[in-house]
Amino acid sequence: MNEELNYAEMLEIPVETVTVKRKERKRRPAQQQDAELSNKLVEQVNDRMEEADDPAYAESREIEREGKPVEKKSKLARRLIIGEFVAVCALCLTIFLTNIFMSNSAINTFVRGLFQGETAAAADERTYTDFKLSPVINDYTEAELTVSDTGVLSFTAKCSVYAPCEGKLASVNGDTETGMTVELKHSDTFSTIISGLDAVYYGEGDSVKSNVPLGYSDGEGSIRVMFYSDGTLLNCYTLGEGEIAWS
Repeated sequence: MNEELNYAEMLEIPVETVTVKRKERKRRPAQQQDAELSNKLVEQVNDRMEEADDPAYAESREIEREGKPVEKKSKLARRLIIGEFVAVCALCLTIFLTNIFMSNSAINTFVRGLFQGETAAAADERTYTDFKLSPVINDYTEAELTVSDTGVLSFTAKCSVYAPCEGKLASVNGDTETGMTVELKHSDTFSTIISGLDAVYYGEGDSVKSNVPLGYSDGEGSIRVMFYSDGTLLNCYTLGEGEIAWS
């Protein structure tokens, strides 16, 4: 506005007659201004890089979002789950078909073994003749062993008492005053009962060896040893110099 007034004075035109018109500038939207400023800045940087013979240029690139890799991983996980499900279904179908058409196949034998393995391992079908009997007292004990007609082995001595053969202690009954009675299970059908002991060195369920003392006798009471097969008292054995053998 000052320029127009100065120019009017130079031409000796009354200032009151001068009409000043202002040209209104159109304001551009803020977003458009920012975009133009950004483009100008990029062009200036690229021009400087070209003058310096630098291969690097300022470029406008899209920002990579983190959501895209996550989608890829989730798709891969779903595919793995579907694959595992299909494999399990195929295995179940195979077992079902082989169980119908090939009951003695290897896979059916393996599956049956998983559920019946413990039962088969627990079965012990050995009979009394499968066991070798050992002396129930050691060689240094002076005692007279006798066998009744029914098959009861008895003796009286202050000594350690041994199991006639290895097995598990099935039960312990009685006390030190009246005498203790133990039952040894050697197999599902063969067992031994020893009574009259003053002390027992094992507990129920323990494994017993024939060369380790089972109990003790103070020599005041009689020790009785009885062999059973399926609940029947056995008398089919003989004594010879402390040795016990099936007859």
